[in-house]
Amino acid sequence: MFEAIVRNGILMTVAALIISVLGVLAAFRVPVQMIPDLEVRTISIETAWPGATPQDVEKEILIEQEEYLRTLPNLQRLESTASSGRAVIELDFPFGVDITQTLIEVNNALNQVPSYPENVDEPRVFANSFSANSFMYFAISPLPGNPRNIDIIMMRDFVVDNVRTRLSGVPGVSQVNVSGGAERQIRILLDPTRLADRQLTILDVRNAIRARNRDVSGGEIEGGKRRYLLRTVGRFDSVASLEDLIVDRRGDSLIRLGDIAVIELDHSEIRSYAYFNGEPISTRCSTRWNK
Repeated sequence: MFEAIVRNGILMTVAALIISVLGVLAAFRVPVQMIPDLEVRTISIETAWPGATPQDVEKEILIEQEEYLRTLPNLQRLESTASSGRAVIELDFPFGVDITQTLIEVNNALNQVPSYPENVDEPRVFANSFSANSFMYFAISPLPGNPRNIDIIMMRDFVVDNVRTRLSGVPGVSQVNVSGGAERQIRILLDPTRLADRQLTILDVRNAIRARNRDVSGGEIEGGKRRYLLRTVGRFDSVASLEDLIVDRRGDSLIRLGDIAVIELDHSEIRSYAYFNGEPISTRCSTRWNK
C-alpha cells in the first residue's frame, strides 16, 4: 500500500489538495447554528388548579382531557402527570406531521371537555422542540450583605414587572421565563370562634368576597352630544378595603371581614429554593432565542 502511494505521489498530492479545498469550502458554506432548529413533534398541555391535590387533579382534569385527546390522529404517545395544583400532558407525534394543524386539533379536542372545576385556569397548549430550550440564564440576588434588607422571596413580582418586560424587548428574544421566588398573596385567616358566634360559614365569606371583588360595566348614557360610560369599580386594591368588606347585614348591624378574620399581605407557599455559588437567590430568568 505504501509503495503504491510512493509510486503515485503526484496523484495522491492532487487528491489531498482537492479534499482540502472541498473541506475549506464546506467549512464556510455549511450553515452552523449554536442551537439547531429540530423538527417539533411534541405538544404539551398545562392546566393550573391552585390548591388542588394530585388526586383531584387526576380525577377532575387529566381523566377528562385524556378522553378526548386519545382520539387525535397520528398520536404516538400520551403521558400525563398530576402534581399539587398542576396537570401536565405530553403528546408525541411522528416526524413529518403538520404541527400547526395538530395544534388546532389539540385545541379542538380540549374544547370538547364539558367543564372544569371552579378556579381552574384555561389549559395552555404549546409545542416543544430542542431549539426552544433556554440559551441564557440570569440569577438575581441582593448585594453582598444585603445592605437594603431586601426580601429576596418577594422580588419575583418586581422581576416579572420590570426585568422580564425589558428582556422581552431585546431583538431576537422570543420568550423569557421567571422561576423561583414567590408571588405576593393576601391571606385571610378566619377565626372559627367569631364565625360561630355570628352564625357564619366559610362559604358565606367566600361568596361575599367573590360578589364584591369585581368591576361591573353599567352600559352607557347619551345626553345631547355627550356619551357617558358607566362602570362600577369594586376590585380590592388594599388590605384595608378587604377589612371593610361587609360580609352580612343584620338590621342596623354590619359584620365586616375585619371582625372575623386577620388579613395580611404575604406570599404564596414556597415549594422550591434556588442557590447560586452557595448563596440563596430570589429568581432566575431564562431566555429563549427567536429562530
